[in-house]
Amino acid sequence: MPAADDLFRPTAAVRAVPDAPEPAETTPEAAAPAKPSGRIRHDEKMTVYVTSDELLQIEHARLALRAGHGLAVDRGRLVREAVALVLADFDTHGADSVLVRRLTDG
Repeated sequence: MPAADDLFRPTAAVRAVPDAPEPAETTPEAAAPAKPSGRIRHDEKMTVYVTSDELLQIEHARLALRAGHGLAVDRGRLVREAVALVLADFDTHGADSVLVRRLTDG
């Protein structure tokens, strides 16, 4: 059985490997930080159940945003934006808001 020191001693094959080449000089483009993705970490979670038709409409809107406007958003962001719009309308218009009208119309 080899001694512990022999297990970690480089062999002739390892010693024969040439030194690694010097790294190439980095260009300003390569040194620039990557563009942020725009994703935000959310600390809270809420589960919402939707019908298959509602999910299909959300997915259709997501794909239309990508195809027609070049906006790559996930369903979660799309829903958060829609909720923000409805709540802003409710804050502004109160009883005359779209939210109140839809909830009272059934």
